[in-house]
Amino acid sequence: ELLIFFITMKAIKASSFSSLIPTKPLITQFQKPILSLPFNPKLSNFKNRTKFKLNSTSSSTIATEPKDPIAINIENEGETEKFDWYSHWYPVMPLCDLDKKVPLARKILGIDVVVWWDKNEEKWQVFEDKCPHRLAPLSEGRIDQWGRLQCVYHGWCFNGSGDCKFIPQAPVDGPPVNTVKKACAAVYPTIEQNQILWFWPNSDSQYKDIATKEKPYYIAELDDPSYTSSMGIRDIPYGYEVLIENLMDPAHVPYAHYGIMNVPIPCTPKADREGGRPMEISVQTLDINGFFAKQERGYSKFIPPCVFYAMPKFGSSNGTANGSASSGLIKEAPSDKQQRRMLLIFICVPVSPGNSRLIWSFPRNFGVLIDRVVPRWVFHIGQNLILDSDLYLLHLEERKIVDAGSSNWQKACFVPTKSDALVVAFRKWLRKYSGGQIDWGSKFGGILPPSPPKEQLMDRYRSHVLNCSSCRVAIKGLKALEVALQVISIASIGIIAAIKQGVMSMTAKTVVVSMAVLGFAVSKWLSNFIYKNFYFHDYNHAVR
Repeated sequence: ELLIFFITMKAIKASSFSSLIPTKPLITQFQKPILSLPFNPKLSNFKNRTKFKLNSTSSSTIATEPKDPIAINIENEGETEKFDWYSHWYPVMPLCDLDKKVPLARKILGIDVVVWWDKNEEKWQVFEDKCPHRLAPLSEGRIDQWGRLQCVYHGWCFNGSGDCKFIPQAPVDGPPVNTVKKACAAVYPTIEQNQILWFWPNSDSQYKDIATKEKPYYIAELDDPSYTSSMGIRDIPYGYEVLIENLMDPAHVPYAHYGIMNVPIPCTPKADREGGRPMEISVQTLDINGFFAKQERGYSKFIPPCVFYAMPKFGSSNGTANGSASSGLIKEAPSDKQQRRMLLIFICVPVSPGNSRLIWSFPRNFGVLIDRVVPRWVFHIGQNLILDSDLYLLHLEERKIVDAGSSNWQKACFVPTKSDALVVAFRKWLRKYSGGQIDWGSKFGGILPPSPPKEQLMDRYRSHVLNCSSCRVAIKGLKALEVALQVISIASIGIIAAIKQGVMSMTAKTVVVSMAVLGFAVSKWLSNFIYKNFYFHDYNHAVR
């Protein structure tokens, strides 16, 4: 199983991320401006120089006059419309990770909600996570034998429509206080799509049937049986803005993920600390609905507020990508032979200032059997390690950005190369259509929560394992195996000690003792494996 894990993780990580990194040096002179960066007058003394060398070992140079080295074609430049964060669908959880037996608390866009299975309506319900009685969290409640959500503080019960069906303290022959509108729980519209539960962040009755008029962005590959569609989820201790721009940045992979994705494969550069290359990334259009970008080895698209995905190119040298019309990237060229396709799908959820949530899936139409044989938790080990390798530095980076002021991002950060085109495009979109930040309403004052200790910040158990049904089962089974190995080891030694001399041969005793020692050693190794992969795995760049 460990051999399968090693091979599959290497294969998946190599095909997932390395494919977005260019394989050959690009022309460093900006033939045509692609993105628009503000000109810094402090750099004006460079105008008489032909080149500016980045460092002693780099072959990259910046053109003589990079006044606007990155230019974006913004549709309707004079448009004043603002992005309405509360008029879009938001993902709650992958359906495979929801438990029908217990309510689940979630925070999305600053809204505390509870997710629970309504067996009477046979659908997932999303309520505001507070009982109208005394505002106790309904997520701490239970689902009773009649399929109602019960608040365990005073026993009030609600059906799937939010109606209060029972107040234990109300006299049977008294007025029906449970029918008063104020006794009802707030219900949010929900929809299941792409194997994910989504909710609409407005409980007003006018949005009750919003799912018939508007749906989340649809990605056909997630529902295509010829593709793999394994998903993962993790709570991230830095904000939505930093999460998205990090996922849009292929240039950081050889450095921030050094030692994790170091897999040499044909036509792919070695992902090491010498693997940085110039990148040709061109943002084609940008408007309130997001933007589309093209780069040497693929295409990517941002659909606000949550969806960002990329499609790497496989084996195409004529500039035609193996795209998907259903995903809106590029129309597919007819072919008698099935082409290899893969999407890197990242669904980014704003939770609160300084916190976000990531749902990911990498559907592909090759190597499908691997995902059907190997359990999800095996892949999650490597995927969580990738997230951990730059998690701490991004948490600290966000605080520096906030200190500089979110609206001053482009002044505080120096982004002179095309490798940052997607990041700059996202920040331009955010500034133009949302004033440079998320609309949290009146919930937050824009202050980040204090930084916890590193062990707590990178804790996988609460951020991932508790949210993942596959990892929950895995850790339970591995812990049981650890205890079983220890019991067998101790019992074996005890049996040998209790047996009279001469009853068991010396060879047999040696074998039993050896097996006991080996079992104990394996149990200790397993204990360390569980801790590093399900609780805390530090990543120190200085010693790797």
